[in-house]
Amino acid sequence: MMSRSYTNLLDLASGNFPAMGNSFKERRRMPRVMSVPGIVTEVDDDQAVSVSSDNPSTVSTDRMIIVANQLPLKAKRREDNQGWNFSWNEDSLLLQLKDGLPEEMEVLYVGSLRVDIDPAEQDDVSQYLLDKFKCVPTFLPSDVLAKFYDGFCKRQLWPLFHYMLPFSTAKSHRFDRSLWEAYVLANKLFFQKVVEIINPEDDFIWVHDYHLMVLPTFIRRRFNRVKLGFFLHSPFPSSEIYRTLPVREEILKALLNSDIIGFHTFDYARHFLSCCSRMLGLEYQSKRGYLGLEYYGRTISIKIMPVGIHMGRIETVMKMADEECKARELKQQFEGKTILLGVDDMDIFKGINLKILAMEQMLKQHPKWQGRAVLVQVVNPARGKGIHLDEIRAEIEESCSRINRMYGRPGYEPIIFIDRSVSVAEKVAYYSLAECVIVTAVRDGMNLTPYEYIACRQGISGNGSCSDIRSPKKSMLVISEFIGCSPSLSGAIRVNPWNVEATAEAMNEAISMSDGEKQLRHEKHYRYVSTHDVAYWSRSFLQDMERACADLLRKRCWGIGLSFGFRVVALDPNFRKLSIDAMVSSYKRARSRAILLDYDGTVMPQNSINKSPSNEVISLLDTLCADPRNVVFIVSGRGRNSLSDWFLPCKNLGIAAEHGYFLRWSQSAQWEICGKNMDFGWMQIAEPVMKLYTEATDGSNIETKESALVWQYRDADLGFGSSQAKEMLDHLESVLANEPVAVKSGQFIVEVKPQDVSKGLVAERIFSSMAENGKQADFVLCVGDDRSDEDMFEIISSSISRNILSANSSVFACTVGQKPSKAKYYLDDTTEVISMLESLAEESDSSPDLEEIGDSFQRQVRLS
Repeated sequence: MMSRSYTNLLDLASGNFPAMGNSFKERRRMPRVMSVPGIVTEVDDDQAVSVSSDNPSTVSTDRMIIVANQLPLKAKRREDNQGWNFSWNEDSLLLQLKDGLPEEMEVLYVGSLRVDIDPAEQDDVSQYLLDKFKCVPTFLPSDVLAKFYDGFCKRQLWPLFHYMLPFSTAKSHRFDRSLWEAYVLANKLFFQKVVEIINPEDDFIWVHDYHLMVLPTFIRRRFNRVKLGFFLHSPFPSSEIYRTLPVREEILKALLNSDIIGFHTFDYARHFLSCCSRMLGLEYQSKRGYLGLEYYGRTISIKIMPVGIHMGRIETVMKMADEECKARELKQQFEGKTILLGVDDMDIFKGINLKILAMEQMLKQHPKWQGRAVLVQVVNPARGKGIHLDEIRAEIEESCSRINRMYGRPGYEPIIFIDRSVSVAEKVAYYSLAECVIVTAVRDGMNLTPYEYIACRQGISGNGSCSDIRSPKKSMLVISEFIGCSPSLSGAIRVNPWNVEATAEAMNEAISMSDGEKQLRHEKHYRYVSTHDVAYWSRSFLQDMERACADLLRKRCWGIGLSFGFRVVALDPNFRKLSIDAMVSSYKRARSRAILLDYDGTVMPQNSINKSPSNEVISLLDTLCADPRNVVFIVSGRGRNSLSDWFLPCKNLGIAAEHGYFLRWSQSAQWEICGKNMDFGWMQIAEPVMKLYTEATDGSNIETKESALVWQYRDADLGFGSSQAKEMLDHLESVLANEPVAVKSGQFIVEVKPQDVSKGLVAERIFSSMAENGKQADFVLCVGDDRSDEDMFEIISSSISRNILSANSSVFACTVGQKPSKAKYYLDDTTEVISMLESLAEESDSSPDLEEIGDSFQRQVRLS
C-alpha cells in the first residue's frame, strides 16, 4: 500500500516519492528496456542520475510512445484462475490511430489496465504485455487509483471541464488537495514507465486526455529536447470557468511543456488560449495558418483537428451484425414504426432526460406520431463513479414510465430504455434501422455516435442474408450545438438541448423530411466522415508534431524553475548570458566606449509604481559619465522633460527621448531634433480615434508626447484590451495611410510616431559622431528589454561592416530577460543590470584631468 503521508506537493513534483509499503519493495523489478545511458531508480527522479537528452541514442528509427490512462487491451481471468488472457480492444481509439502512422514506425503503449492485477503477478504480466503487445502497464496502488480517477478526474476535472461549478455546499464537491496530490503522484507513476522504454532523441511521445495533464512537466524535466505532444479529448472550458480551479496555473504550465497541444474544435482551443493570456500573460500568433504560443523561446503549436472513426472497424462490425441478422430481428420487432435512436454514456452531461422530454413534447405537439414514433435510448454503462448517477438514472426511469403510461398502448411503447451492455453488433443493427439519431448532450468533447451512425447507414457492399444492412441508406441527425462534432456536420439539425420545445420540433422536422433531402444530407456527411477518419487525424497530428519539434532541435535548451514552475528555455545557440568578468576585462582595455541604456525595464523595473530612478542608479551613471573615455546615453521612449528632471545630477549624461526624436549630448548642451518631419498635423487625426477607443475600454489611457501619441491598456481587461488594440491598429493605419508616421504595437501599447525615428538611428548617430571626432568606439555596451531596443541591437552589426565601429570593437548587445532577441547576450532582470553597472563603475577612471579631457571631447561632439 502507498503511504498516506504524501502532503508535500513540491516534493512530489520534484521527484521525491513517498515511501512504498514493504510488499512493493519486495517485488522483483521488471527488466528494463533501456536504450540510453543512465540509471533509473525505482521511485526517485533524482536529477543527479537523470538521463540527459544530450546523450546519443543507440536507436535511429523513430518510435511513437502513446501514453493514456488505459491501455487498448481487454483482460479476462482464465477459467482455472491461473493467470490472465489478454487481447486487443479493437474499439479503442489508441489502437485505431496506428493506421495513420508510418508502417515502419514502432508503436508502444503506456497505460493502466481495467482489471486489478495481484502484486505477485504484476511483473510477469508486465513482461508478457511488453513482449506480446508492446504495452507497458502502470499499476496504481488502490488508494492512489481511487483518489486519482474516481476522485480528482471524475469529481473535479470532468465536471469543471463540462462547465459544472461546485456550487453545492456538499463537502464531496469541494476541491480536495489530497485528490490533487494523488493526481500528481499517478502522473508521476506513468512517467516512470515512460522512462523505462524511451529513446529521448528519437521517440515521439503522445499523451492523451485530461487524466495526464501534468505528465508533460515530468517528461520535460528529465528530457529537455524530447518530442512531446498532448491531445485533449474533452472540452476545455472558458476562462471564467477554468479560473475557479485552485491548481489552474499548475495545469496550464504543465501543458505548455508539450511541443504541440491538440483540441477537437476551435472553441476549446480558443478557451485554452484565453486562459494562457489571462493567467500567464501569453499571446498567441498565427503564422501561415498555424496557431502558436511563444513560451520562453519555445513555440508551442496549437492543433485543431476533430478525431474521426475507423471505417474498416465499422465495416467489420456491420458484416458481423449482418451475419447475425440482428437488423432483421429488430425490424420485425419494430415493424411499421419510425425509430429515433439515442446512444449515450450514463453521465449527467449527456442530456438523456432532455431528449426524452423532447420526445414527449413531439408526441404532444404532433399527435400523428403517437403509435408510430419510437425513441430507442441505449445507455452505455458508466465509465467511473461519476457524480449524481443514481439521481440521473432515477429521473430517466421516472420520465420513461410516465410517458409510456400516457402515450403507450398494447404493442406500442414510445420510449424503449435499454440500460444494459449492448453488443457492438446490436448497436450497429439499431443504427441501420433508425431514421434519425438524436444527441442532446449539454456538453461533450467530441461524441462519435453521429459518425458511426452515418457510416452504418451507408451500408456495405456484397451479397448477404440481411439486405437491411447491405443496402445504402439515408440518414438524419438532430445534434446539440454543444458537442465537438457539431461544427463538422453542417447538414445536421443543430439544437440547444435545454430548449425542449425546439428540440421536439427538430425531431419532427428530421423524420418528416423528404427522402431526397435526407439522402443529400447523408451523402454530404458521409463524404466528410469517410475522408476524415481516425487515420487522417493521427497522420495530421504526427506531421504537425514533427514540424513543431523541428525548430526546438536547432536551439540550446535548459530547464529552469521548481515544481510546476519548471519550463524549458530554448534560445539561439549563440545567445548566452553576459559574462560580467569578460565584459569588465574588455571595458578596462578600451580607449573609447559607448554605453547605451534603455530606461523602463532595464535600469528601472517595469512594474515599479515610482518611475523616478533611485539614488543608486543616479550615482552609478554619474560615475560612468565622469570617465572621459565614456559616452553614456539613456535611450528611452519617455518624454524629454521627465528624463531631464530625473537625471538632473548627471551633468555629462546623454539623453535620447521619445525614441530619439529629441537628443541631448549632456546637460549643458541644447536639445537636437533628429526627426526630419516637423509637421504634427497627423495628431489631430489620430487623437480622436484613440479617444474613441479609450472611452470604450475601461482602464486604458492616452499618453501625449511632443512627437508621438501612445495608447496604453495595461490596466484594462487583457483580453478586451488586446482585441481593442488590434482593431485600433487597423483603424489608425487606415486613417493615417498618407501621413509620414509609423503605427506600431508594443507591450500593452499602440504608438503613433514619426517614420524616421527609432532607437536604431540614435545608436547610429552616436557611433558616427564619435568616429568623426577621432573617438571611434572600441567598446560598445547596449542594454534594453523590449521591441524598440531590438532596433539598436540590429544596427550594431551593420555599423561594424560600415566602419562606423572598429572591426576590433568589443560589442555587448544585451537584452533583459531570457527571450528571443537580436542581441547575443542576456541578463535576467534589472537587478543584474544594476550589478553590472556597479562592476563597470568600479573600473571607471574619473580623475580631474581626465574629466577635463572628457568635457573637451563632449564639446567637440556638440560642435560637430
